[in-house]
Amino acid sequence: MTFQLEVENLDVRYDNYQVLNQISFALESAKIGCILGPSGCGKTTVLRAIAGFEPAFGGRILIDQIEVSSSHYCMATERRNIGMIFQDFALFPHLSVADNIGFGLKSWPAKERQERVQELLAMTGMPAYGQAYPHQLSGGQQQRVALARAMAPRPGLLLMDEPFSSMDVDLREQLAREVRDILKQENITAILVTHDQHEAFALADEICVMNEGRIEQRDSGYNLYHQPVNRFVADFIGQGVIIPATVESRHSVRTELGSIEGKLPPQREKGALVDVLIRPDDVIHDDDSSETAIVVDKSFRGADFLYFLRMDSGIEVMCLAPSHHNHKINERIGIRLDVDHLVIFDRSN
Repeated sequence: MTFQLEVENLDVRYDNYQVLNQISFALESAKIGCILGPSGCGKTTVLRAIAGFEPAFGGRILIDQIEVSSSHYCMATERRNIGMIFQDFALFPHLSVADNIGFGLKSWPAKERQERVQELLAMTGMPAYGQAYPHQLSGGQQQRVALARAMAPRPGLLLMDEPFSSMDVDLREQLAREVRDILKQENITAILVTHDQHEAFALADEICVMNEGRIEQRDSGYNLYHQPVNRFVADFIGQGVIIPATVESRHSVRTELGSIEGKLPPQREKGALVDVLIRPDDVIHDDDSSETAIVVDKSFRGADFLYFLRMDSGIEVMCLAPSHHNHKINERIGIRLDVDHLVIFDRSN
């Protein structure tokens, strides 16, 4: 297995303030990784350290098996063979699209430079825009030009700092999928930094969820949603509520909504009090169910309604139901559990 990027026990400090604490992860060649987390968690600092803009206080960073950062060494950014896409794209307004893309290829022979620019214009779906200027393009088109410019010299590693943050919500996920297709076509290893989980799911092969300078979990988007390792990840990824439960056996727990089967950690004994994560898609609207709840709020999603429900005990859950089930606030509806992934935590005090 060949790792294009290796981050080992990375610490970064500003004066006496520790921004990153023992950050470790590796990224295989041609894979797309993501650093995902809330504002202020340190995710952009990770990217800046990889780029060489922030020195390492401890640990080290290797790119293509070469040490580029440690507590005693920091290789210059221009020597790291990386490309970067910034939040504002940083396109040169006085240069055409073609000249923007070819800006980093000045040392290439003219014919090869022109062929590479035309190749990238075609790859990004903009073959007719070579002579246009950035101000004549939409935000999505500017994003593609920024991507093409960063990819043009064929960097060993591409760093993307919230590249879709200026886009509207509906466009972000679409552009993320398009960027993923282009990166895969070029076999480029890339790291995305974002606070938007939908961007991360659409673009990345693996995701590191960060919180307060630490990596809480590194996994696929699917596993982060269905198998979060702690309450922070469970709360940050997707939607859901945590309800009380009692361990019935090694393979089931009992909740107010009934028993849930699944694999429990061996240290959970019968009768132990635990908390269970319930996602909206775990709660099924069922008119024939004897278990009911009151609709306290709802959110129309187009194909679905997200219902906020209150049980008779006061416990609240969410239910994702097809939008032809249009129930009113304060209406009582039947529900049942259908949980494929049992996620439990120690009972909160």
